[in-house]
Order: sequence, then C-alpha cells, then structure tokens
Amino acid sequence: MGTGKARTGIGRRAVLIGGGASLVGAAVAAQDELKRLWWRLPGMEKKRVEGELDHAGARWTAAAAANWRRADRPDDYTIDRVVIHVVQGSFLTALKVFRNPGHRAAAHYVVGKDGRIAQMIRELDVAYHAGNRDMNERSVGIEHEGFVDRRRDFTDAMYAASARLTAGICKRYAIPVDREHILGHVEVPGTDHTDPGPYWDWDRYIKLVRRAMTAPAPTSGDTP
Repeated sequence: MGTGKARTGIGRRAVLIGGGASLVGAAVAAQDELKRLWWRLPGMEKKRVEGELDHAGARWTAAAAANWRRADRPDDYTIDRVVIHVVQGSFLTALKVFRNPGHRAAAHYVVGKDGRIAQMIRELDVAYHAGNRDMNERSVGIEHEGFVDRRRDFTDAMYAASARLTAGICKRYAIPVDREHILGHVEVPGTDHTDPGPYWDWDRYIKLVRRAMTAPAPTSGDTP
C-alpha cells in the first residue's frame, strides 16, 4: 500500500510540474511573439531608415503608401518567389504610377533599359504587385521598362542588372534559382496580365542569375 501511495503521489506531482512547465513555456512563447510583433500594436511602428536600400547600386524612390503595406518579412511571411514584370511603358512612367496612391499597385524595384535600378518598397514590406495576396506576401516584385511585344526593349544592360538584383534576393532568402521560384507575372494564379511576354528570354535570364550568384557582391558605390 505504501509503495502504491508513493507512486500515486509522484505521478500527480509530475503532472502538476509538467503542466506548470507547459504554462510557463506557453507564456514565454507568447512573450517572444509579442516582442516580434510589438510594432503592430496600436500606436506602435517599426523603426525605418528613410531611403535605406536592400540592393547596392539602386536609388531610393518611395512608392505611395497606398500601394504597399508594412510587414516584417521574412519573419512574418516567408519570401520564396521573385516575380518578373514589364511595365508597358518607360522607366519614368513606372516611377510615376507607383508614386500615385490611386494606382493601388507597385513593385519593390524598377529596372531600366540602361541598367539603372530604383527601389520603391523595402523587401521586408508587402508590395501590391502580383494581383494575388498570397503571392504578394511571399514574393519580391521586379518591374522592367519596356513593352511585352518589343524584343528590342530587353537590353543586355537590363538583363544583367536585373539578374544581379534577383541573385541578391535569392541569396538573402535562400530562394532556388529556377523557373518555379522565379516566375513571370503571367504565371501568378488568378492574374489577367501577360508580362513579361513572349520576348523575355527566360533561359538567358536564369543563366545570368546563376552566374551572378557566384560573383562578388557589389559595394554601395557600384552602379548596377
């Protein structure tokens, strides 16, 4: 009888201790989550540095706040896609429409025919570029100057600069360099867009991205 009581007492105590440990663990986890998301509480805002860049060589041109939303990627949303766009217009046209709050869309980057790059939204934030909420949350959008039906718009300088940009994104978030993870806007589920169109050379582009993955990273003073 004595042995049985002892065993029963130990078992109940173990359950109580185990339950207490679970509660403590849950409380710690909740505190960690609160620390990570504190800036989402009313009146709180995560600190940002105006004009801070994710890609060396880009120039900061802020998109209208209505065309993106604040986030803390990749902590709250995994980044595992890069979406390629073509603006159907000039580099300056892309900057203009993305600065227009009535447009309700913008990409993180714009790449020009001459290889210049503008960053308009931080990669940690969600840009409204893909026409699909899930894809917006998991991707970085890159807009390109030009028209989908003009092969000549896709210049050597544009391909090279865009490939370096995409390679840097893939390095930062361990994104595989393949056509599943680097896709065109036309391939986003539910979209009615056709860009980057039939003249975007995917084989060439993926090869350039893979080559750029092994190249030395540019410094902030380098041009794209």
